[in-house]
Amino acid sequence: MTLKGLAPIALLAGLVASASLAEPLGDARAGEAVFRKCKSCHQVGDGASNRVGPHLNGVFGRRAGGLEGFAYSKSMTRAGVDGTIWEVRTLDAFLENPKSLVSGTKMNFRGLKSAEDRSNVIAYLRDFSDNPANIPEASPTATPEVTLSPEVLALVGDPEYGEYLSSDCLTCHQSDGGDAGIPSITNWPEEDFVLAMHAYRQKLRPHPVMQMMAGRLSDEEIAALAAYFKDLE
Repeated sequence: MTLKGLAPIALLAGLVASASLAEPLGDARAGEAVFRKCKSCHQVGDGASNRVGPHLNGVFGRRAGGLEGFAYSKSMTRAGVDGTIWEVRTLDAFLENPKSLVSGTKMNFRGLKSAEDRSNVIAYLRDFSDNPANIPEASPTATPEVTLSPEVLALVGDPEYGEYLSSDCLTCHQSDGGDAGIPSITNWPEEDFVLAMHAYRQKLRPHPVMQMMAGRLSDEEIAALAAYFKDLE
């Protein structure tokens, strides 16, 4: 099970209101104004170059960590290897809380909490990717719905049950928190762990083994594992 790079609970909760396939993105002109918050690190448009963060020309359809010549964090590179592609839903998740989607990212930005602001920025960025007229109807920028009920978000896990369930996790992850090619999942905040698992289960995160493992777990089992690994020494 590979869990690193997953997300906090506010993220998937916010995605409940995400757009349907037929719903257009936001206002690109308004998105240009919101993008001013990003300009200290990112450039887009004619002559854009890498700064603290990579330039965002052609970001739609780009693999995470995939822009040649930019020094990404190991977590971002790993996310790309796992199959993360920048499209509407992944950009929306990342813009809301960067560390919720890629927990080890070097992007120290608190995120855009307004769904409207995120939609507008995404609409703005799409103008600098190929074939923007085909967005959002065509992959990789389609906008499928993702749902997570408030009841699931409020579940309190049983750490003893989580310990009982943890053997599958510990066949790959190290109980002492070591990171030898497979990220550590010990001492994670419960919200991060729960969101990570649900993101895999709903295929927001692309790792096929993790999708399979998360798909086998009930909501209560995910909460229990989160409670157990939170305090694992």
